[in-house]
Amino acid sequence: MGRNRVDLGFGDPLDDLDLSEFQPRKTPVPRSPSGETSRAAEAAGFRSREPRTTEKPADGAGETATQRRRRTGRNAQFNLKARPETIAAYCALADRMGWGLGETLEKAVELLEERYGRTG
Repeated sequence: MGRNRVDLGFGDPLDDLDLSEFQPRKTPVPRSPSGETSRAAEAAGFRSREPRTTEKPADGAGETATQRRRRTGRNAQFNLKARPETIAAYCALADRMGWGLGETLEKAVELLEERYGRTG
């Protein structure tokens, strides 16, 4: 036979709970006018999860104003540390050429291989 469990005090009130009187609504809940919910949420300090463009900082570092999400088949992550000015130059190059960051890395590797030769 199994061991008895310690009573945590949750069972008694829930055992007596009768939900048989609860029924689905007969009419739909009225919707508030367009934009009213967003204004109320913003006034209460809630932030939207919708993507929005951000302003570029004056020094060119940090978040950029474009989204770079594309379906490319690239599925391996490559993390490295770099100076902020190097990252800004890299992102500016990708933006100028209309490439994604992964595509920019691939083209950079191709050029480096052409210049310095393949290793391995």
